[in-house]
Amino acid sequence: MREVVIAGYLRTAQSRSRPKDPERDWFHKLRADELLARLMPALLERLKLTPRDLDDFIMGTAMCVHENWSYGGRFPIFLANFPETLPAKFVDQQCGSSMAAIHVGYMEILTGNADIVMAGGTEHMTRVPMGGGVAPAPALFSDEKYKHWDAMTSLNMGLTAEKLAGLAGFKRPEMDAWGARSHQFAAKAQAEGFFDGEILPIEAEQADGKILKVTKDQAVRGDTTVEGMAGLKPAFKPDGVITAGNSSPLNAAASCMVLMEKEKAKAKGIRPLATIRSIGFAGVDPTIMGAGPVPASRKALKSAGLSAQQIDYWEINEAFAVVALNCIKELGIDPDRVNVMGGGTAIGHALGATGCRLVGTLARILNVRQARYGLANACIGGGQGVATVIEREA
Repeated sequence: MREVVIAGYLRTAQSRSRPKDPERDWFHKLRADELLARLMPALLERLKLTPRDLDDFIMGTAMCVHENWSYGGRFPIFLANFPETLPAKFVDQQCGSSMAAIHVGYMEILTGNADIVMAGGTEHMTRVPMGGGVAPAPALFSDEKYKHWDAMTSLNMGLTAEKLAGLAGFKRPEMDAWGARSHQFAAKAQAEGFFDGEILPIEAEQADGKILKVTKDQAVRGDTTVEGMAGLKPAFKPDGVITAGNSSPLNAAASCMVLMEKEKAKAKGIRPLATIRSIGFAGVDPTIMGAGPVPASRKALKSAGLSAQQIDYWEINEAFAVVALNCIKELGIDPDRVNVMGGGTAIGHALGATGCRLVGTLARILNVRQARYGLANACIGGGQGVATVIEREA
């Protein structure tokens, strides 16, 4: 099998989505596919590649309805002015969609069916809110086989987090502390300019008609404290432990990555960010979907021939703080190696854009800190997990 490298990575900042108050979202006048289309040529330009160098374009979105419908990935190609001869694919694995897009591109190159692939994803949770007005067939939850799921819990991500916290024994103070840590780390990374290396500034018209150059993640709050977290009300059940503070916000963003066959990258004079060593994906009980990253990570680690202790840095998506805490507990991870630039509770979780952001940010962390191995993972609505192991180029 051939080796697959991450040649480059770019994303937009993540705005703060507010479906009931859209004008407060910095990107409220821009569609998700427009955000992605701005990234695509910018990333190729940085790599000194052209659209005709690409063999495939693969994108993911969790809510592919209404204006998020991508025509099988073709709309971003047309919006970016890429040639119509470039094929495209659309991938939906909910919160793991753009990591799944990376996985598909990885396998295409690994097997010799492509040399250069662009993968990425988008979500706009102000313009297309969660659910998208679509509901599962009622018969699904009347089937005897699935009655143990509890339809209400499996379709409400907050309730799945509540259940996971209860089963795993996590208390609210430790989840609040992790949420506060995320904001503090992300604010520090912002102040030190870490994210400047991966965020493409986007000019966005605001409600008052003025143009704002969006260069940073909107939801990050450096003044967040554990004491402040403690004052927040439970978000999903009156006696619950999951709050807006220890959960990710709603966001709008896009992310993009170029994958290449290693020798091809070398021939073009491109120094990769990292080599993809393995991938993993797994299914779990949908009522505790936050447990999904654990088996997915174990699968990826086994494929790479590594132990969890050999991973230098982890990017674990903080859809909820309890997801990261559960991974740390189940996999025996040193917390100081997890989400060192902040996580989803601060940076945000723009569903379809998140998987690519996790892998790309992790690759940059490995380079900045001169570390060798990294693992990115995410939980997925519906009861799944995805994971990717990468190694920094020596």
